[in-house]
Amino acid sequence: MAIPDYQSIMLPLLRFAKDEKEHSLREATDILSSEFNLSQTEKEELLTSGRKPIFYDRVGWAKTYLGQAKILESTRRGFFKITERGVNLLNQNPQTVNDKTLQQFSEFRDFISRKSKKPLKAVEKTIVENNDQTLNTPEESLETAYQTIRVNLATEILETVKSCTPNFFERLVVELLVRMGYGGTLQDAGKAVGKSGDGGIDGIIKEDRLGLDVIYLQAKRWEGNVSRPEIQKFAGALLGNQARKGVFITTSDFTKEARDYVKTISSNIILINGEELAELMIDYNVGVSVATTYEIKKIDSDYFSEE
Repeated sequence: MAIPDYQSIMLPLLRFAKDEKEHSLREATDILSSEFNLSQTEKEELLTSGRKPIFYDRVGWAKTYLGQAKILESTRRGFFKITERGVNLLNQNPQTVNDKTLQQFSEFRDFISRKSKKPLKAVEKTIVENNDQTLNTPEESLETAYQTIRVNLATEILETVKSCTPNFFERLVVELLVRMGYGGTLQDAGKAVGKSGDGGIDGIIKEDRLGLDVIYLQAKRWEGNVSRPEIQKFAGALLGNQARKGVFITTSDFTKEARDYVKTISSNIILINGEELAELMIDYNVGVSVATTYEIKKIDSDYFSEE
């Protein structure tokens, strides 16, 4: 039979995980390839890039989409298990599970909205009416695919960062700012981390290579949102050091009160939440590497000019 698409894999993958135990993506791929009666040739057929088998890639995307709907959850890199929501969905004995099914969950709708960069209602209408098969130009389809991969990567980055130690997270923050052009060298910038002795400051980094000004850092590897008192504490630490600029980075988010507060004070404090952190890490190549490069070419009209 033909290699199934990722939506056709969703329900079998969910049933595979119904024992509520931890499983690897490789194990799931092996079991499902037998369930779909794939030939050895089909199992080994590679993507155009030649980097991985098509079926393995599609099982991975099925897991990703189920994960975005909080039906499956990652336990560690390459491993996953079913959630209580997934068990409840299976108990409803669905005949199929696809993108349209997942639209009932707000987390999945948010994911679709982010990856497509379209208004949420328009995205929902597209999926419901066309079962996620949009009539885009090749360029638009490529852009949508790119955004999907990027959003998934950002989610994976954030999950990985949250599992790191606080010390590693602080070093990551400094490396990111250096990649962004602050701090001079990584060696110089890293010396200041954790040595300020102030409870409201995790590190100090140069704003430029000459050190004409400094930026104070606070890095919180949290699950809960950062509230106004934490920002007030940081602002007080800046004031105590006669500093004017600070960056507060968290793996979670900030409350509305915290964001409103920074608008009312004289210190210039930039707030970066987990989603923004992951996007910056992708943009400045921190913790990521290039997997595949595609070149989009067009005809060179000058070459064919006979004038």
